[in-house]
Amino acid sequence: MKNTIFSVGHSNLAWEHFRSLIEAPDVGVVLDVRSTPRSRLHHFNKPELRYRLNSIGVSYLHLGDQLGGRPASGAADYETMAATAPFLDGIAQVLEIAGRCRPALMCAEHEALECHRCLLVARHLVERHGVHVVHIQRDGKIEPHEDTEDRLLAKWGGGGDLFRSRAERLAVAYRLQARKMGVGK
Repeated sequence: MKNTIFSVGHSNLAWEHFRSLIEAPDVGVVLDVRSTPRSRLHHFNKPELRYRLNSIGVSYLHLGDQLGGRPASGAADYETMAATAPFLDGIAQVLEIAGRCRPALMCAEHEALECHRCLLVARHLVERHGVHVVHIQRDGKIEPHEDTEDRLLAKWGGGGDLFRSRAERLAVAYRLQARKMGVGK
């Protein structure tokens, strides 16, 4: 899976389970896209997570200031956030890193469709840069982003509209999913 960017949610996983999820595809760096890199599970707090990852030969980089789903000020609106300079700088960092090693975007939610790492970051990487993104499921299965988008379309009833392109139907489904999560207009 050369030139692939992975996506993973730590959820409430035990450390060993999470470790197995990132070791199986040989992830070289975890790109933490949480706005606030803390968790009620100690092993997912930034300092402890960095230490544990480094001890197994995986690098750690916090990009939540650029790619987090909760802006420091104002309400979250993924479409607006995707056009900001900090977000675009963060995307540039991800692309540069992906040219050197195998990165995994990490956030808290295990379900990609319930997380900005899919609805904001992965969407941008796929649509604007043609990147191959895959989501690591909690059972270890790998779901290509296109399949995740198929689930999104099915969820919002966008699969049967013959008068709109797939891209148009996806734009509506992304917007509806973000609203369901309390994001956007």
